[in-house]
Amino acid sequence: MCDSRCKTITWRVKRIVSGPLVLLAALLIAFEEFAWDELAAVLARLGRLPLLRQIEGWIASRPPAIALSLFLLPVLGLLPVKLMAVLLIGRGHALLGLLVIVLAKLLGTAIAARLFDLTRNQLLQVSWFARSYQAFLRFKTYVFARLAGSPYWQAIQTLLHQLRNRRPAVWMRLGRRLSRQWQHLRK
Repeated sequence: MCDSRCKTITWRVKRIVSGPLVLLAALLIAFEEFAWDELAAVLARLGRLPLLRQIEGWIASRPPAIALSLFLLPVLGLLPVKLMAVLLIGRGHALLGLLVIVLAKLLGTAIAARLFDLTRNQLLQVSWFARSYQAFLRFKTYVFARLAGSPYWQAIQTLLHQLRNRRPAVWMRLGRRLSRQWQHLRK
C-alpha cells in the first residue's frame, strides 16, 4: 500500500507529467483538425469531377454498416504502407521511411475526412461509433480547456497578441534586413 508520502509523490509526478501530455494531445488534435479540414476541402474539390461525383454519391447513399466499413478502409489500406516505412527505417533509410509515413498519414487523413463528411449521418447511427465520437469530442473540449487555462498557453497568447500588434514594423525590419543580405550576396 502507498502511504501519504507516496501519494504526495504520485500526485506531484502526475501533475508534472500531465501538463506536457495535455500539450502534446492538444498539438496532435489541432494538427488533425487542421489537416482534416484542409485535406477534406481538397478532396471535395476533386469530388466535383464527374466520375468522382458518382462514386461519392454511391458512398453517401450506403447503409450504416457499409459506411462504417468504407470509413475504416483507409486505416487498413495504409497499414502495409506504414509497415513498409518502418522496414525502410529499420534498413537505414530513415528519411525515406519518415517521408512515406508522413505522406501515408496525409493521404489517410484526407480520405478519412472526405469519407466522414460523406457518411457522417450513417456513421452516427452505429451506436458504438456515436458514443466514441461523442467521447472524442468531450476529450477534445477537455484538452483545449485545460490548455487554455495553463500559464504557458496564456503566455503564448500574450506573445502572439504583442506580435500581431507590432507586425508591420517587425515584418518591415525583417524585409529590409533580408533585402540587405540579398544585395550583399549578389555582389
